[in-house]
Amino acid sequence: MKVVAIIPAGGSSKRIGNLIPKQFVKFDGKELIGYTLDVFQKSKLIDAIVVAVNPKYFETITKLKKKFNLTKITKIVEGGKERQDSVFNALSSLSLNKKDLVIVHDAARPLLSQSILSKAINVAKQKGNSLVAIQARDTLVEGIERVESYIDRKKIHYVQTPQIFRYAELLYAMESAKKDKFVGTDESMLMKRVGFKINLVEGSIINFKITTKEDLKIFDKLISGFKKKVKTK
Repeated sequence: MKVVAIIPAGGSSKRIGNLIPKQFVKFDGKELIGYTLDVFQKSKLIDAIVVAVNPKYFETITKLKKKFNLTKITKIVEGGKERQDSVFNALSSLSLNKKDLVIVHDAARPLLSQSILSKAINVAKQKGNSLVAIQARDTLVEGIERVESYIDRKKIHYVQTPQIFRYAELLYAMESAKKDKFVGTDESMLMKRVGFKINLVEGSIINFKITTKEDLKIFDKLISGFKKKVKTK
């Protein structure tokens, strides 16, 4: 059984307002996406990596591959207008067996641990798919200007990535969405839409997605702190 990771990296970071997409902002001389790719490069369970990106950043990915020895990157494909389009382009470029596993992971989620990645892959191997998510910790309320009701947080999870599915099943879900012109927020929504049951795997608050300028600052401090620790050992 092959395990292939797809990293959709076609976003323009409009919410942050950067001149370049956040996934290409450098931290300690290395692009943010480079840290994400390194997680999958180091995993013994990953066979290949496909990156979906705007064509003007093809050369950047190629240089990253060479500079940081990211040998598992086998394809660089054109990203689409939406995340869903980028994933579909990457998925369509693959030729896998029906039950081979495809992992989708956000380019701007660089702090995924090897233990969570391994657990998610193993659950997907056993049950057919897996979705990394964290259970809500805070009190949740429903309402706009005033509280209308309280929500049982035990039943609420915040979705993260990786999200892992069998190749043929994910392709079916994505082709169905494309045919119906349905755009989901992530792959698990597309899978649920066509009737698949999704298996949850506990994630971590450290595995956060860098979305805002504040997130960029937090990641920078975390990387700087890690480098200082290594130097003092």
